Amino acid sequence: MESLRFTTESYPQAERLRAWRAALDRLGLRSSGGALHGTRALHGTIESRTSIGGFSLSVLTSGAQTLELKTSAADSLQIVLTVDGAATLVVDGRREAVAVHDIVYLPSREHASLVFPTDFRVFIVRVPRAAIGSRLFASSSMRAGRIAADAGIGHVFSGFLASIAESVDTLSISELRPLELALAEFLVACLAGHQHEASISGLTASQAAIFTRVCRTIDERLGDSHISLAAIAQQAGVSSRYLQKLFETVGQSFSAYLRQRRLERCRAELVDPLYERMSISDICFRWGFNDPAHFSRSFREQYQMSPRVFRHEASLELARHLVRRMSRGVPLNAESSLAQTAPAVPRESAPAEDAFASAIPLDAARETNGADDDTIVVRPPAQTRLEPAKSTSAGRRPARPRHHLLRATANTVHWGYFSHDLKAVLEVDSGDTVTIETLTQHASDDWARMVAGDPGAESVFHWTAERKNVDRRGAGPLNASIYGRGAGEGFGVHICTGPVAVRGAEVGDVLEVRILDVHPRRCANPHFAGRAFGSNAAAWWGFHYRELLTEPKPREVITIYELDAELPEHGASFARAVYNYRWTPQRDPFGVVHPTIDYPGVPVDHATVVENHNVLKNVRIPVRPHFGLIAVAPQQDGLIDSIPPSAFGGNLDNWRVARGASVYLTVGVPGALLSIGDPHASQGDSELCGTAIECSLTGDFQLILHKKATLAGQPFADLTYPLVETADEWVLHGFSHPNYLAEFGSHAQSKVYEKSTLDLAMRDAFIKTRRFLMTTKGLSEDEAISLMSVAVDFGVTQVVDGNWGVHAIIRKSMFIDGD
Repeated sequence: MESLRFTTESYPQAERLRAWRAALDRLGLRSSGGALHGTRALHGTIESRTSIGGFSLSVLTSGAQTLELKTSAADSLQIVLTVDGAATLVVDGRREAVAVHDIVYLPSREHASLVFPTDFRVFIVRVPRAAIGSRLFASSSMRAGRIAADAGIGHVFSGFLASIAESVDTLSISELRPLELALAEFLVACLAGHQHEASISGLTASQAAIFTRVCRTIDERLGDSHISLAAIAQQAGVSSRYLQKLFETVGQSFSAYLRQRRLERCRAELVDPLYERMSISDICFRWGFNDPAHFSRSFREQYQMSPRVFRHEASLELARHLVRRMSRGVPLNAESSLAQTAPAVPRESAPAEDAFASAIPLDAARETNGADDDTIVVRPPAQTRLEPAKSTSAGRRPARPRHHLLRATANTVHWGYFSHDLKAVLEVDSGDTVTIETLTQHASDDWARMVAGDPGAESVFHWTAERKNVDRRGAGPLNASIYGRGAGEGFGVHICTGPVAVRGAEVGDVLEVRILDVHPRRCANPHFAGRAFGSNAAAWWGFHYRELLTEPKPREVITIYELDAELPEHGASFARAVYNYRWTPQRDPFGVVHPTIDYPGVPVDHATVVENHNVLKNVRIPVRPHFGLIAVAPQQDGLIDSIPPSAFGGNLDNWRVARGASVYLTVGVPGALLSIGDPHASQGDSELCGTAIECSLTGDFQLILHKKATLAGQPFADLTYPLVETADEWVLHGFSHPNYLAEFGSHAQSKVYEKSTLDLAMRDAFIKTRRFLMTTKGLSEDEAISLMSVAVDFGVTQVVDGNWGVHAIIRKSMFIDGD
């Protein structure tokens, strides 16, 4: 399903007219007069979608002008609903007033125009002639006309179109298919009334009435394999010969019409996701065909391909649509593949390594002198899920906190997903500190600078024709049965180190993750020794992707940055662009070609790209190292895509999750099972183009468990969302869908990508902030609302993670102790 989003605001005044006309041209329209030649600045927006069935749905908003249907447009029928602004329909010098909510139909082979004297908003549906042609026997002589919206079926049809117009930007492909069928039925019913007035291909008015009634009867009985001319004639009260003559008069035969209508119904269901599991034979029997072979021959004669090929092509188009529009989510209809995934999640391990070899005492790893009793050898937990600690020891801690080091290797990471079935790679007590290495999933954008010579990175990114150390990369099926891009199918992209279990953590407790320090991971390649690098991908999932101005469009661009490897205790640190390049199709070591950045960790062959140096000259980006992803394990079963954030934390992508901050997360499963990943050197609010400066980092963390019984009076006592605390602020996170896994159920990991909006995220942030102020500061609702408006800063956290985010910043200095 293709889409077009356009606004003249993207262009300077001198280029708006050209751009507007080019956008209209794509819809088979052209424009003249009115605001195009006036003194007012031209303003226009278009939201358009084209379905697999060839229906085009477009919402146009602009100023006064004349819209004309191009006579060179494809054979179709255009339906125009005037949502706002009256118009005049002009056909061959005939002028007819069109009121708001009236419907205009415009055959493509006829010259007609709509004159809008004022600002207007219209909804235009282009219906392929093939979708309705066999049912409109006078279609060849059809003239442009108007259907009034003040009464009868016109009123119902108008309301139906208006409701589609309001949701055209959010309709999924599965929702749009039944709407296509309903649109065709409404259209035929409405135009049939107009055809009565002009007669149908030479039939008298009484003959046209009988014939229309007969056609409706046939449609009602299409599934009846015993339907016959004699039976229909008897039901209509006419002779068989008389009925056959009526069909001959309109250039048709009863058998041909019946076969055509049945084929159309079968064709519709062959591409309908609702019937994807129904066999082709069952579909043909469902619509009255007795012989599958006869059905297949008839289908091939009508549509120039077999039913099987037609269904396959439609499935490919659906897959292409999903890749273009929301392929970062678990694909529609993938449940059967996902169901085959083993419930106990395996960790892909290199044969020579023990799963706990990378969780070692900090001081031993650094080979420093003076190791004391606070460093311990990590012991693997005895079971996959940690049982709740007994009440007598739930709050027990060692006499002194201990420090651990968790390295990032193929054995200590999980790539692209969360699961409460993952085995913990490290177990700690509340109060312990942990140094955790994290790797960016974009390191292979420049292997020489971010992977080469680094044993941990090479372990994780190792991928040859014979072996991929971390095979699963995402929450999709292991057998890559949806698109064939790789195990996990790319639905979820982040390299997550962990999980780390906290002894005594029970459901309902709160885990505080204190970020004590952050260090960039130095390059191990001798050519770039001692330096640190990161990658920014302006990718297809970025907010900008459909708003590009310059050619080539579309495109994905990678920019490699170098940053100061030593971050000062005080003062600023900076990143500088080294070069950029446009993504070109890359063939991975298993032989799969990736035309876009559609699977994480694909090694980029720099012989296939052009490096552009001297980019962003004289620009220094302040370094704000932080962790985009901090999560405890979700309560829901199965593999959970790492991209959309939710109540369990996850991919927050907030640059405030940095040194000196604490992140509070509600424990959902025994042990909490904390994972850290998606390290960033710097990011602006919104992460607009799709990524930050993705840079491998190492963090020092302290993990504090707050037991449920002790939460009263704490700012995080009523916590159902990720809460961040800095020295000066509380940062609350709102999402389009605050707990999308619960809201959407089994389809959550697809639906969240389709349904997210900033409106919903802002509402969620408002609700959470109001609750925080009322429960933690004792404010009334009126006080909280006033304070939010005058002193709380709301910002767009990100618009690229499927579940969009808005954060609220509450400054602690506003509240005076004791007052």
